[in-house]
Amino acid sequence: MALTQAGAGRLDRYFSLAQRGTSARTEVLAGFTTFLTMAYIVLVNPAILGQAGMPVASVAAATCFAAAFASILMGLIANVPLALAPGMGLNAYFSFTVVQQMGVPWPVALGCVFLSGIAFLLLTLTGVRQLIVAAIPQPLFAAVAGGIGLFIGFIGLKNAGIVVANPATFVALGDLKAPGAGLALFGLLLIGVLSVWRVRGAMLIGIVATTFVAWIFGQIVLKPDPYSLSALTGTAFALDVPGAIGLGGKAGLGLVEILFVFLFVDLFDNIGTLVAVTKRAGLMDAAGRIPGLNRILIADATATIVGSMAGTSTVTSYVESAAGVQEGGRTGLTAIVTGLLFLVTMFVAPYAQLVPLAATAPALIIVGGLMLLPLTEIDWEDPLAAIPAFLTVALIPLTFSIANGLAFGITAHAVLTLLRGKARPSDWFLFVLAALFVVRFVWMSAGA
Repeated sequence: MALTQAGAGRLDRYFSLAQRGTSARTEVLAGFTTFLTMAYIVLVNPAILGQAGMPVASVAAATCFAAAFASILMGLIANVPLALAPGMGLNAYFSFTVVQQMGVPWPVALGCVFLSGIAFLLLTLTGVRQLIVAAIPQPLFAAVAGGIGLFIGFIGLKNAGIVVANPATFVALGDLKAPGAGLALFGLLLIGVLSVWRVRGAMLIGIVATTFVAWIFGQIVLKPDPYSLSALTGTAFALDVPGAIGLGGKAGLGLVEILFVFLFVDLFDNIGTLVAVTKRAGLMDAAGRIPGLNRILIADATATIVGSMAGTSTVTSYVESAAGVQEGGRTGLTAIVTGLLFLVTMFVAPYAQLVPLAATAPALIIVGGLMLLPLTEIDWEDPLAAIPAFLTVALIPLTFSIANGLAFGITAHAVLTLLRGKARPSDWFLFVLAALFVVRFVWMSAGA
């Protein structure tokens, strides 16, 4: 008992449990809650990256390892109830844009993720990150989140067969009687019902249940293989950093653009998630600052570097962490518990390859819809905010490129600000970015 009390005392002192009005038991329960709400990524991330030619079982294991490492690191060095995992949106950009559209081999794409993590770390340590955040208009933060939500939702509808290509109208409604579409609609309904009833782990339950229904109707064949360590290491240290450094790409779409998207979307995602979670946890100070912000971002950048070496796309903070905060989580112990659960899950990761796209598609659709919430923060009656935001939101899914949406949004805001006579000396970095995007468009047009 004395040892238990001593251990409890050390936990209390390290994580400031009493000071933040929580207990070890509450933190453990909060960690379990956070895990259940974001465990769907163990199945969805391999499904997305698998379409880039990556081995699904290996990506599932890498996803678990990266989420475990990142969450535990965040808890230990930043002491916030913030869990991390490979980010939605960035995994889609990795698979559909970088690998499939630009023709970059996935090991080289992992090398780009590694370099973006190094860049994020350097920007944080040197303070340049603050300059970047200050230069980007706040409405564009919300617009990027909403555009990525539509992008993810569109991918989900496409994977389900609910939306298909059409030569006359570009897209059309698919055959809803097809097995894949039927399964996806079942999963979408189940996840929707569970979500409105506030059931924890609704997406994970929906994915597993849809997979089970697919098995019952003969859509998949379950062939459990013996546990194999080799299945977990197919993507480990497969990244090609020299290949990424020498990347040229098509029409000038090379390393700089890929790093820009990985870096900026990760930055936007982190800032938005940090504000939402720390505000709900009562950790933000009176001036609206997030204590220990640099430690949080250092943990995030380090996690992306390690995740790329394990074999997955950019690791970022998850807004689902708010579920654990809602259950009382206030310290890094919540994040550590979540990380440990991901670590345990890694040893059943090879079975993720049994999950069909029709089972993960509903989760993509639901997640995409939930990501539209930040659009309410945009003043749609102000043309200076609304026009760049709309271009960003619309062009991300319609061009299948986060980079294009960012480029149009930032350029439009810079041009309208200049022509409206509202340009300030402090906006110089915004105009530099816009000029670079104009050069990018000219380069793309010349190479078309």
